[in-house]
Amino acid sequence: MTKEVSHSYYRELIDLQDVKKVETQIQSLLDIPITSVTDLEKWLKEERKFMIKIEEAMTGHQVDFYRNTEDESIKSIYLHDQQVVQPLLMKYEAKLNEKLCESPYFHQLDETRYGLMRRVRESKIKLFREENIPLKVKEQELSTKYSEIMGGLTVEWEGEEKPFPFIQAQLDHLDRAVREKAYKKMGTAFRQIKPEMDALMDELIQLRHQIALNSGFENYRDYMFVAKNREYSVQDCYEFHENVEKHIIPAWNRLAAIFKSKLGVDTYRPWDNSAKLMKKPPYSEVSALMDGVTEMLEKTDPYFADRFNHMRENGLLDLGERKGKSPGGFCTFLPVSGDTFVFANFSPSFFSLIALIHEMGHAVNGYLEFSEHGPIERYQLRSEIAELYSHGMELLLLDKLDRFYPDEEDFKSAQREELRRAFTMLFGPLSGDLFQHWMYTNPNHTAKERDEKYYEISKRYGLNPVDTSGLEEEVGMSWAGTIHYFQYPFYNIEYSMSMLGALQLLENYRNNPERTVEAFKKGAGADYNQSIAAIYEETGVSFDFSEPAVKRMGEFLEKIIQDID
Repeated sequence: MTKEVSHSYYRELIDLQDVKKVETQIQSLLDIPITSVTDLEKWLKEERKFMIKIEEAMTGHQVDFYRNTEDESIKSIYLHDQQVVQPLLMKYEAKLNEKLCESPYFHQLDETRYGLMRRVRESKIKLFREENIPLKVKEQELSTKYSEIMGGLTVEWEGEEKPFPFIQAQLDHLDRAVREKAYKKMGTAFRQIKPEMDALMDELIQLRHQIALNSGFENYRDYMFVAKNREYSVQDCYEFHENVEKHIIPAWNRLAAIFKSKLGVDTYRPWDNSAKLMKKPPYSEVSALMDGVTEMLEKTDPYFADRFNHMRENGLLDLGERKGKSPGGFCTFLPVSGDTFVFANFSPSFFSLIALIHEMGHAVNGYLEFSEHGPIERYQLRSEIAELYSHGMELLLLDKLDRFYPDEEDFKSAQREELRRAFTMLFGPLSGDLFQHWMYTNPNHTAKERDEKYYEISKRYGLNPVDTSGLEEEVGMSWAGTIHYFQYPFYNIEYSMSMLGALQLLENYRNNPERTVEAFKKGAGADYNQSIAAIYEETGVSFDFSEPAVKRMGEFLEKIIQDID
């Protein structure tokens, strides 16, 4: 029997099953005459008002599916959105973009208010090809298949069938034998689904490559840099990769030696790299997790706790683990309601606590933006900005982890773990970005070559100090557990860039907590039509991933980890 989920957290103001009516309403937007800049601004408001109704309904349907991938009725609604509604929207989005961009008043729109929107919509016209619509529908179907496979993945543990997140949580365990057992169980589980994952990724790569070719690009990597309207170049990314390898990895090796010593192990194996020195998980029930996070947020800023309590009271949090639930965690915005929804599928663990705090950074960002400027428009959502506030929230709450770890040694260990996580965020997502550069500029690679490349990049970065002998296959195929490669291509390096900004926030917070929290709120509610650099500046930090910035933040982070004694 499938588990029911509440639909009351989003507003369904449009019937997406009635496709003809939806099409008629979009066509009516195309028929509106525009004879002045004022008319054009009114038209943009009407377009947005209609589109956010569709956006909220589709977001709600997607969350419903992620919450229960095994419910056929929920899946049917979600697939209808992807297979019927989405192609219709792609076709009409192109027509709406043409109407806007071909208007004689388009370039008379105020640059400060509409400049970013103009650039994004002009790039959409550049990228649009009718023949890509069925390819993008197929891409979404394959992404959905990934959620189904991972949502249904279970592992036998001590005679019981357990959801995959439960096994992942055992990697935290103090007992080395338990960690090793969990790591190898995960490898067995991945090995079982590997043929499906390889087939999915092979097809996704070929689809995405064809989408890029159809749009006039040599590869999907170059296509995505335009699609994401990035404010930096491919070469900038390669230089960032090199700067991190040069300055962060040696520091990571030094820190790994310290963690190895604290664990008292002779060799530093992959299951030691995940070990936590705290004596037990931070909570056993989701209600206890939410109670504790409320207190941590309240001590940081009352507004943060107010938003969390609002979400808790209005069914906007789904945090427990269960079979059939999609893997991972995310925060999504509901533009009609003005709310945010946080989804997570994690067993009780240090990571699940940090993941909730992370997503609350996104949520606070969403609420502040809505209160200051109304619904965030999709073109304004740049991950380099969004991740600044999620990573920033983690580090602003660093000094309050004693709420879950009251024992002094556990508290210090928890702080070290969060700072170690900050360190890994400087190179983990970045190595994932490099992996995707390789995949999409070498689209005809084999599954074996893909595993070998993933292993090679992993050893250059996060696993550099780890003894992986005899585990080359397990490491090589572990890319299959990363949802971003399947569902959010090229959403990786932004985590590393934004962590550099978040570390600056921590540095500021240690000097002046009140002023730093106010700057955090100011930036999180800033005008998102500005550049990434301007929004970082409003937050009191710099958008800078140059070699000096990487070196300085790496040294700062290494020092504060070593200072915790």
